[in-house]
Amino acid sequence: MRPDLVSLLRCPVCADGLALIARTARCPRGHAFDLAKQGYLNLLPSASTGIEGDSAAMIDARAAFLAGGHYAPIRDALIAHTPPEATHFAEVGAGTAYYLAGVIAEPDAAGERVGIALDVSRYAARRAAKVDERIGSVVCDAWKALPLRDGVAEVLLDVFAPRNAPEMRRVLAPGGTLLVVTPNQAHLAELIAVLGMVRVDEDKDRRLRDSLASHFVQTAATAVDVGMRLDHRSVRQLVEMTPSARHLRPEELTERIAVLADPVEVTLSVTLSVWQAS
Repeated sequence: MRPDLVSLLRCPVCADGLALIARTARCPRGHAFDLAKQGYLNLLPSASTGIEGDSAAMIDARAAFLAGGHYAPIRDALIAHTPPEATHFAEVGAGTAYYLAGVIAEPDAAGERVGIALDVSRYAARRAAKVDERIGSVVCDAWKALPLRDGVAEVLLDVFAPRNAPEMRRVLAPGGTLLVVTPNQAHLAELIAVLGMVRVDEDKDRRLRDSLASHFVQTAATAVDVGMRLDHRSVRQLVEMTPSARHLRPEELTERIAVLADPVEVTLSVTLSVWQAS
């Protein structure tokens, strides 16, 4: 991880800033965190030790599915709503950093774009660390204090991820933008019942507003509705990258997928909402 990326971070113990010395991130009070050999930094608070993030198999499935371009319309929508002058980004629940990498790669940016990928899964962090040298990969708990300095991010991404509004507000720069992607009722509707996947919460819109309204003002919302043609391998990857994978035995998933057309038409339906600090 580059020293300039580490300088955007803060110590999870005392909240002082971090600096990279050799392969160790240190704060002025002497707390030290070694870079993993894969290039990521583990800043998970001790109180969060043992928390369950995405498994290696789930991250492998996500990487394979996203590489197929099926969720590219979501990434394109994020790019379209990114302020062109922004140069410092972060993503909560970044996974493989697919969306963050797409946003910082835009050639029309005002300057070099850099980003911090935050995820509780060390398997996700390993992937994210290798995506782009401009991305720093960090293991952390999104429900605790984020290991970012105050106001360092001009744009914060949250795609199907936890939303810790007070911390998101803290790490955003004045006038910064929060981009949140949430699933709609039609999202993956053709698969949910057949495959026993987790359903979209009917009350999600209210919960989203309630969670953010005290700290942000919504300025825009865009629906992304696209049809996908997924073969059985892609369907399996899609299921295995989600929490639904924890509720289905592999043999049962195979049997359920077998009844689907190959390929099968599946709806991608999400809302991208744009928020600014209140």
